[in-house]
Amino acid sequence: MAAVLRGSRNLLGRSLKHVDFTLVSSRSMASKTQVGFIGLGNMGKPMAKNLLKHGYPVIATDVFPESCKELQELGAQIVDNPAEVADQADRIVTMLPSSPNVIEVYTGPNGILKKVKKGSLLIDSSTIDPAVSKEMAVATEKMGAVFMDAPVSGGVGAASSGKLTFMVGGVEEEYTAAQELLTCMGANVVYCGAVGTGQAAKICNNMLLAIGMIGTSETMNLGIRLGLDPKLLAKILNMSSGRCWSSDTYNPVPGVMEGVPSGNGYQGGFGTQLMAKVLTVLCTTSGDGRELMSVAPLQDLGLAQTTATNTKTPVPLGSLAHQIYRMMCARGYAGKDFSSVFQFLREDEEEGQ
Repeated sequence: MAAVLRGSRNLLGRSLKHVDFTLVSSRSMASKTQVGFIGLGNMGKPMAKNLLKHGYPVIATDVFPESCKELQELGAQIVDNPAEVADQADRIVTMLPSSPNVIEVYTGPNGILKKVKKGSLLIDSSTIDPAVSKEMAVATEKMGAVFMDAPVSGGVGAASSGKLTFMVGGVEEEYTAAQELLTCMGANVVYCGAVGTGQAAKICNNMLLAIGMIGTSETMNLGIRLGLDPKLLAKILNMSSGRCWSSDTYNPVPGVMEGVPSGNGYQGGFGTQLMAKVLTVLCTTSGDGRELMSVAPLQDLGLAQTTATNTKTPVPLGSLAHQIYRMMCARGYAGKDFSSVFQFLREDEEEGQ
C-alpha cells in the first residue's frame, strides 16, 4: 500500500488526464437520473431513503439482504453486488463500516471498479483512514472516473431527518455535482480540499466530540456528587461558558433530556466501539493502518490516534479519551452509545467505594 500511496501523490497532483471532466460535470443540477447506493446500515438506509424522497431513482445493494427490504418497498431497485450497481448508475454513494469494507466494495471481485463507467462520480461517506481514500481515488482515476470522500457528522437522527453535515474532499470541479446529491441528505455540505481532507475534518471533529463528552460526563457526575440536581446543573452549564454540544444537545445523564440515548438506556446513537475506532487512527500506527481498522472496537478515536502519530502531532487528551473508550469496550459498553461514558464513570466510582 505504501507504494500505491507514494504513487498517488504524483497521480493526484497531475491534471487527472484519464478523467473526462466534461463528461463528469455534464450532470446538471436538474438531473434526476438513477443514483447507486451501497451500504444500507443504520446510516446508509435513511440516507438512501432521503434520495428517494427527493425524486431520485435509487439502485442499491448491501451485504445483508434483509437490510434492503424496506428500501425495496419504497421503490428502490435492489441488486446483488456493487459491480451491478456500477453497471447501471454513474453516480454512486457508499456508506460502509471501515477501510477494509471500502477497499472490498471498490476493488474486490464484485467491486464497483469492475463495472464502473467512464465519467462516473463515486462519493464515499464512510469514516475511514484518509490514506485509504487517496488510494481509492487513484484506483478510480485509472478507470476514468472520479472519487470523492464525504464523511458525515450528525448521527442516525440527522441521517433520518436529512440534516447531516458532509465534509467533502476531492476534485473541486466535481464539488457542484456532489453537492447536488448531498444536499438531499444533509443540511450542510462543506468543501474541504483535496481527496482525504473530508476524512481529516471528520476525524478531528470526532476527537473533539469524544473529549467533550468525557468532560461533560465528569462534570455532571461531580455536580451530582456535590448535591446538585442534574437538570439544574445542565441548565446552568448551558447558559454559561462551559456550554457545549454534549451538554445542551446530547446530555449523557439519564433523565436530563428526552430523545437522546441517555434517556433510552444508551441504545441507538453512535456506538462506543465506533468512537474508539476513530480515536485509534489519531494516536498509534500500524504501518498502513489496516490491521487496526479491521478491529471493530477501534474506529473513530483509532483513526485519530494513527494520524496523530504519522504527523507527529501531540494529542494528550485524545490519547486519554482513546484509552477510556477502549476500556469501555472491554467492560461491555461496545454496543452502547458513546455517551454511556457517564454510566461507566459512575460504575467505576461505585466499585471504588
